[in-house]
Amino acid sequence: MISSGPQLPEQYTIPPLAIFFHRLPHLNVSLHTVNTTFNPHSEIYLESLGILGSIPAAWLILTLLVLLVYLVTRCCDRKPRPRRSITLLKCSLAILAVLCSGAVAVGLYGNDDVHNGLVQFLDAAKNVDTSLTSVKNQTETIENILKRKLEPGLTSLRDEFDAPVSNKTTLDYLLKVWDYMTQNTTIAVNRSFEIKKPLAGINLGKAVGMGEKIELFRWPITMAVLSALLVLCVVLLVGVARHSRCALITFSVFGLFAVIVSWLMASLYLATSVALGDLCVSPDGYLTRAVPSTLASEVLNYYTQCESTRNNPFTQRLREGQLAAGNMRTSLSIVERIALDLFKDQQLAPKLSSLKNEVNAVDRLMSGLTTLLDCKPLHKQYINAAKGLCHLGLYGLAFMLLASLAAGLFFTVLVWVDSHTWIYIRKRDYHQVDEQDPYLPPSAASQAIAARTLRGQGSYPPTAPSLNSNVHGTNNTIKQPLLLTPPPPSYATATARARQMHESMLKGGGINGSGGINDHKSSQHNQQSASGRADHRSGLGDQPGQYATLSKQCKTLESSDFY
Repeated sequence: MISSGPQLPEQYTIPPLAIFFHRLPHLNVSLHTVNTTFNPHSEIYLESLGILGSIPAAWLILTLLVLLVYLVTRCCDRKPRPRRSITLLKCSLAILAVLCSGAVAVGLYGNDDVHNGLVQFLDAAKNVDTSLTSVKNQTETIENILKRKLEPGLTSLRDEFDAPVSNKTTLDYLLKVWDYMTQNTTIAVNRSFEIKKPLAGINLGKAVGMGEKIELFRWPITMAVLSALLVLCVVLLVGVARHSRCALITFSVFGLFAVIVSWLMASLYLATSVALGDLCVSPDGYLTRAVPSTLASEVLNYYTQCESTRNNPFTQRLREGQLAAGNMRTSLSIVERIALDLFKDQQLAPKLSSLKNEVNAVDRLMSGLTTLLDCKPLHKQYINAAKGLCHLGLYGLAFMLLASLAAGLFFTVLVWVDSHTWIYIRKRDYHQVDEQDPYLPPSAASQAIAARTLRGQGSYPPTAPSLNSNVHGTNNTIKQPLLLTPPPPSYATATARARQMHESMLKGGGINGSGGINDHKSSQHNQQSASGRADHRSGLGDQPGQYATLSKQCKTLESSDFY
């Protein structure tokens, strides 16, 4: 099987959205183009971001002015609208509310992507900080062992070698080996310091902690704001479904706040997206300018590119430090063997054993630095951080920007149509209530309206009266059709008319002494004459073209009624 060779680590790729936002014009107050390189410490660059973010804010001001003028004109509108027009407005409100809910839902999705991207970025940054802290702690440990334990122990043991010995040649060789070990100790200390120096000024812990605190509040607050906008859309849908004027008015009021919040969020997201696009076009360039001066560019390029381990800037220092630690261990072994032979009477074994343990620890820590300083683990974390921020986070931020722009437009139209709708719903409900009599129940009010309508249109066509006289002894029966209008006379008036009619009949010979009945036509003529005279006397005659009417209370007249 043929090996394809070592696999190169993954490299960072610039996302298309970063290129798009980076190409947006960066202008200052005088409308001159400024440098698009991400530089948060430059006032001119921050000024260009502020101008880009002020575009949605300016649109918000214009929108509020237009809505103000429109609402003022709607308050003076008194023209009624047909039912079909109100139905069309309600259908438009429902459709726009559903679309607005979809736009807000896209904002929720984008907010979740931004949160996941920031969490991935912060976790990767935390891992990088942990790796760098491990390197700094390990080099500090090497320095502490060499300076605080090994050097004082060597000095103390060197004093033991001043005692007289029998073999001067062996002692001179011992001292030379001892000096060589001391020189290697100094070399190990210096190389350890040189490895730590480029990384000493890097401290990502505070920045990571600050980012976690900001994200801890940003994510739930954004979710709450977008959820409140969704609740407003639901309130509008409920108002449309239930024909609720109160719900529509509530949305009209809070819809203005929704418009303001949507456009302000769009302004913030636009400026942030442009800044993040500028950063993601060249993140390593920003790191080169932002890191402390102690970190050489070759060290930064080694970790951000990691094209080959042969370019490791720490390789020479690591080799020298590891070589010095190995020489120390070898030299100490020679010193231990010679010293125990020359100074048998002195108790040098415990001191030599302690020094041997310290040298072995330094040698082990020096070898461990090779793994910690390898570029592959740190480069992987760098790629994860860049992907989380520039790929997932930037795409989520773009979704939130589009959602805010769409929600601002939809809420503007919804407030306009909603204000147009609830005003006319109020007028239509007013006419319906006005048609009912407030002092009667609904059924009685309807009957009263019908009766008034009939009276206003006039009475039924006049009908000729019929008078049937069937007198047997003392009984007289008078039958007359009852009309609706004019109103029937009172009981006293009817009684007076009947008495006058009876007297005229008696005077005209309508009824003889034996109780016989005269001619029927003469009786009808006398009755009509008497009725006419009675109407003239009482002043309560019927209208021209109408006949006199009697109440149902006077249909049957008896002789006891007249005497």
